[in-house]
Amino acid sequence: MAASIPVLLAAVSSSLSPEPPLLQLDLPDPERDDISTMEFLAQLEQAWAVCDRFDLQTEILRGRILKAVRDREKRGGEGRGAGFLQWLREREISKTRAYSLIQLAESAEDLVGGGMLEESSVNHFSKRAFLETAQADPEVQLMISEAANEGQEITRKQVRRLTDEFTAATSPLLPEEIRQRTQENLLPPKVVAPLVKELAKLPEPQQEDLRKVLRDEPEIDRIKDVTSTARWITKATESGVAVRAFQQGELDLEKAMQEAQRLDALGLLADAVGQAQALESAVLKLHTSWRRLGGLQERLWVESGSSTPYLRDVLSALQSLSGATMRVSLGELAGGKRVRLQLVEESPDQLESPLLP
Repeated sequence: MAASIPVLLAAVSSSLSPEPPLLQLDLPDPERDDISTMEFLAQLEQAWAVCDRFDLQTEILRGRILKAVRDREKRGGEGRGAGFLQWLREREISKTRAYSLIQLAESAEDLVGGGMLEESSVNHFSKRAFLETAQADPEVQLMISEAANEGQEITRKQVRRLTDEFTAATSPLLPEEIRQRTQENLLPPKVVAPLVKELAKLPEPQQEDLRKVLRDEPEIDRIKDVTSTARWITKATESGVAVRAFQQGELDLEKAMQEAQRLDALGLLADAVGQAQALESAVLKLHTSWRRLGGLQERLWVESGSSTPYLRDVLSALQSLSGATMRVSLGELAGGKRVRLQLVEESPDQLESPLLP
């Protein structure tokens, strides 16, 4: 049988922090003139870190409570999670937040329960640093846990720096030349780590093409160029899949990207494809709003009459937006110009290829 909430709270509190620190904030007086701005902000930063640590402990406790409620529902609930959702609604907790808290609690169980992190060492983490550690590679988790166990205060910046160093020195996505130069401190990890992140999004053939470039020139400037190239390829590929205009003919976007890359215009192509996706999405939303407004305007027109002249005036004004021809003012920033759009619904076999200028 699952433990009751009070027992669970006592157990969690005991396992997480036997002697939690007192919440004492030594805030500087804003009216003091004998303290520099730098010292004033430093004291505030220390106070904020204290709040972060208490926030972390509270979030872990809440996550474990939510996990207990959810697991109990799975064990004996008949409403397929309805009881858990009702519990969340009563406490005004969104489902997304609930599962993020549960994930945090499970991360704490992995780090503390796995033996890497001592129970009292949780107090040395800020909330964001703990989350970053929970998502890091096991090797990074071990190094961070050892530092926390030794009493060091762990910040998000430290976790990210160590993660970048580990990634840049060990990732199999990088050519050996890059890894070696990173290990020798000839290349900064903060420049190499984003490259690994972008390479991971590409298929193996494209990865190998970019690795070849890096083998020939394992320098900082080339790493930045390749990182940008990989990012543009990903952006163009992901946006291109969603662009409906590309589905009307036999297009080879990959070869088009290769040609754009030869012209040093891959970034422009990626931006163009991204804008095309955004434009199509905007048109779909426009069409939905246009149809909905037209229906509402028509229903109100039928309900109104000569006895409602002001309502009729409003509906007449809406005709400029609900009719087949739409006129929208761009406002004073555009010099008072207006855009005129004509919306024509056609069946798929009536669509014609657009004429290129």
